[in-house]
Amino acid sequence: QVQLVESGGGLVQAGGSLRLSCVASGSVSSLYVMGWYRQVPGKQRELVASLAHNGTINYADFVKGRCTISGDNAKDTMYLQMNSLKPEDTAVYSCFYRHFQYVWWGPGTQVTVSS
Repeated sequence: QVQLVESGGGLVQAGGSLRLSCVASGSVSSLYVMGWYRQVPGKQRELVASLAHNGTINYADFVKGRCTISGDNAKDTMYLQMNSLKPEDTAVYSCFYRHFQYVWWGPGTQVTVSS
């Protein structure tokens, strides 16, 4: 089992920045993919960014150039630095941890961007 706890969400004005954190604990492995999804009520969940244990990084087109995903293996923590935020970035952001076919999710953190 892996437990995930996100933090760093909040209310920010358009153009502002936030840094989300996701701390993993429990049976953390050296082979993993971690990342962030976001969801708006009534809409499908969408992948924002992912980071694999080998350093492979992927970003959704809608955040390319505005977000940076990074990890600190010593702290079992993943970060998502979000800049130039837009009102359409408003959503619940949830981190995930995948180890082969197993996936664990954090409870999510609300990000609200005001215009």
